[in-house]
Amino acid sequence: MLDYRLLQALAAVTAQGGFEKAAAQLHLTQSAISRRIKQLEAVLGQPVLQRSTPPKPTLAGQRLLNHLQQVRQMEAALGLADQEVQLLRLATNADSLATWLPQALVLPDQPQLCFDLVVEDQSVSLKRMKQGDVMACICDSPQPLNGGAVMPLGALRYRAVASPDFVRRYQLQPLSAALLAQAPCLVFSSDDALQHRFLQDIAGISPSHVHLCPSSEGFLKAVLAGLGFGLLPELQMQAHFANGELIDLAPGYYLDTPLYWHHWQTESPLLQQLRLQVLAGASQCLVPIG
Repeated sequence: MLDYRLLQALAAVTAQGGFEKAAAQLHLTQSAISRRIKQLEAVLGQPVLQRSTPPKPTLAGQRLLNHLQQVRQMEAALGLADQEVQLLRLATNADSLATWLPQALVLPDQPQLCFDLVVEDQSVSLKRMKQGDVMACICDSPQPLNGGAVMPLGALRYRAVASPDFVRRYQLQPLSAALLAQAPCLVFSSDDALQHRFLQDIAGISPSHVHLCPSSEGFLKAVLAGLGFGLLPELQMQAHFANGELIDLAPGYYLDTPLYWHHWQTESPLLQQLRLQVLAGASQCLVPIG
């Protein structure tokens, strides 16, 4: 059976970024914190912290932290928890974080809620929740996990765009499959299949010249600079369409990526409030899931 004093020590070291600050937070000596971490590792038979600066949890340590979050949620739901800081580790896709999500996460009447945002492609973020790394996630799967629940949010609509200079350089207006095959495209990560789907739909080809750009803001800047073409959310590029900085390569064509909020069934009233606010924010920005 786990000793939750040991988990609290692990949580404090991770949150405070070191043993000394964790000791101050828990009103213990630094050596006492160190002993608790060593005791926890002895019980598990594996490390729970990477001895880096600042210390970071190992995968086993992160799973323990997630377990502690679940316990605190259950205590809050039963009215047994005080108003200490509540950490929520949330996995989300980068494009949601770059567009509609931040405003939806603001809960002015819940100052004790702190976020640890993990950025993953929407096609793979659910694995982080399945592994116990996060408490909730936004992904493209409508299937809930065992012990979990799912709520549809809406879909991000993407269009294939490029800068005017890029279009002129590769003679892409009107769009030619042969010339498009020679043009470089931008891809967020190895899990990002949007550009591949676009090329298959439009020209029946796969990209041959790819720039990997694992940043939503960097992706937009790279497209604006003419490094390559790519699919961007309509929410992110409306102003750039209006001022002529971006050109729609295939007018009338779009890809909708459905998004779902996954959470554990044992959620606290605070996280239920957050979930409903996220749904309200999504309904104002996303298109209905077809």
